[in-house]
Amino acid sequence: MNKSEQILQWYKHENPGVRANLRRILDHGALGGKGKLVILPVDQGFEHGPIRSFGPNPPGFNPLYHVELAIDAGCNAYAAPLGFIEMAASEYPGVIPLILKINNNDVLFKSKDPIPAVTASIENALELGCAAVGFTVYPGSAMRKQNFEELTVIAREAKKHGLAVVVWSYPRGSNLTKDGETGVDIACYAAQIAAQMGADIIKVKPPTGHIELEDNRKIIESENIPITSLAERVALVVKSAFDGKRITIFSGGEAKETSLILEEIQQIHKGGGFGSIVGRNAFQRPKAEAIKLLRSIQGIYASP
Repeated sequence: MNKSEQILQWYKHENPGVRANLRRILDHGALGGKGKLVILPVDQGFEHGPIRSFGPNPPGFNPLYHVELAIDAGCNAYAAPLGFIEMAASEYPGVIPLILKINNNDVLFKSKDPIPAVTASIENALELGCAAVGFTVYPGSAMRKQNFEELTVIAREAKKHGLAVVVWSYPRGSNLTKDGETGVDIACYAAQIAAQMGADIIKVKPPTGHIELEDNRKIIESENIPITSLAERVALVVKSAFDGKRITIFSGGEAKETSLILEEIQQIHKGGGFGSIVGRNAFQRPKAEAIKLLRSIQGIYASP
């Protein structure tokens, strides 16, 4: 029994279609069968705008550049909004598992309490041969009720048709501090919320040592829960996702130097993270450099 088969034992509640699509993702690419994931997400054109996202590496304005990067680098899957996925599926049908990002936000109307719009459908995902749909929730937002309820409907419909569900769980809102958005206690809460809502794969940001809520601080201190290193904090976030029985991967975040990226990946791997979803840190580099980086990341996750 390889690692993929072991992980699928945690998903016996899902129908065969969902489990088959999870296996497609787990078994694809350079990390296939190892129980680890490196996914290329390119929703930033919608989320942050094309100039900010693709200006540093102009070939990125071409939608096919990104799916080709994901294929050439041996990623487990490629995730993007509808327009990019339509082009990827048309040019490279069945070559790499596709994740259709069902909802998206933009920065033209800035708010501390974001509510993304539903920008695609389950029907789109099925027509395009996707393995999964992706959906962002913002725990802590004043608009969380609508956000959570939309995910409930979409996740149910996706799974009914055999699609896996990937949840971007990004705490944000007017009652959270900026540090609190990535604080270790809030990251744990974000992972738990996504798991409780039926996420098959959970995406969260790497947790910092900040503790946002005093009640959580008391428990962490009284129980001597270790959170000094990133590896220790990652381990706590993974444990919060049903004691490690949900695939939990971590975002790459803002663009940074290669050495810092790989150091962070080492810590995520040491903490038991299931992988990374690396966007800007990959596609904003020249293609050869991006492939080298993604393969280095895969090498870390493939190591014992």
